[in-house]
Amino acid sequence: MNTAFPISASLFPAKVRHAVDEYWHGRVSQASRQQRRGVRDVGSRSEVTGGGQLDAFGNILQEIAWGAGYESGEVAFRPALYLPGFYRPQKRWDLVVSRKGRVVAAVELKSQAGSFKNNFNNRAEESLGLARDFWVAYRENAFGPGAQPWLGYFFLLEDCEDSARKGTLSASPFPPFGKFEETSVQDRYRILLESMVLERDYSCTSLILSRRPPKTGAADYSEPFASLGFLRFCKSFFAHLAAHAED
Repeated sequence: MNTAFPISASLFPAKVRHAVDEYWHGRVSQASRQQRRGVRDVGSRSEVTGGGQLDAFGNILQEIAWGAGYESGEVAFRPALYLPGFYRPQKRWDLVVSRKGRVVAAVELKSQAGSFKNNFNNRAEESLGLARDFWVAYRENAFGPGAQPWLGYFFLLEDCEDSARKGTLSASPFPPFGKFEETSVQDRYRILLESMVLERDYSCTSLILSRRPPKTGAADYSEPFASLGFLRFCKSFFAHLAAHAED
């Protein structure tokens, strides 16, 4: 069993910064390709309808899986792997690690830039539905024999005035939990991602904030919530893979 994390402490931040750069570059490139084809999407949708903006983050996780002792054929990423669901026939997970006919780990990679008010609830419902579908399918022996898989959820959120602004909640005779009062979209994603681990919907979650870069210059990122750090996420992923490589 390989117990040494495969990416050095000095190299890891550079890989993350590159992945953030690739995310923003991918959004801009996708919008430009649509414009050349004469396709117009509403708002920032033209930046995301092509997919693949988070591939560089998937590449980091793929490298970690190889470092844990898994072969290329055991790490499904681009093309991703369809796994059976319980409430629907199949779901295409962004990255799946398998060995000897069993699922060892699965990861979902998501992002949001703009349209914060409309999309937060959709993302929350989607992420919870994914987890529910996965774990009931696991209970029904859909993923092969062996130890419980590791399930991860990664999110990259645009860091801007709109996502950082504190908001108020609608009046209701049934008030929300106090933790949601005077929260920003960034705060609400933190609460969501931390709660999903607390309630064992996911094994580990991660949140990166990044400002939209200028036309010339590299993107920057921050990780203000230690419990949701990407290195922590990656080390949890690696530890599970390494521990079950010989099962």
